[in-house]
Amino acid sequence: MPDDDSWLLRERRAIGDRIRIRRLHENMTQETVFLAAGLSRSAYQDIEAGKTDARIGSLHRIAWVLGVHVTDLLR
Repeated sequence: MPDDDSWLLRERRAIGDRIRIRRLHENMTQETVFLAAGLSRSAYQDIEAGKTDARIGSLHRIAWVLGVHVTDLLR
């Protein structure tokens, strides 16, 4: 594992990018997703922006709303 956490930041951003790309592919707004997933606006926006470590339960909810398996968001 690297000495610094830059790799972790890259991974969080990559997950957020995959969420955003899928959301746009499905023609959904952020509001549609966070409401359907039962998340707050700020929590969802932070996940999509890669600003926070998302809880696995939140990722499962987002994946369900987007119609994908959670592992699709993690690859």
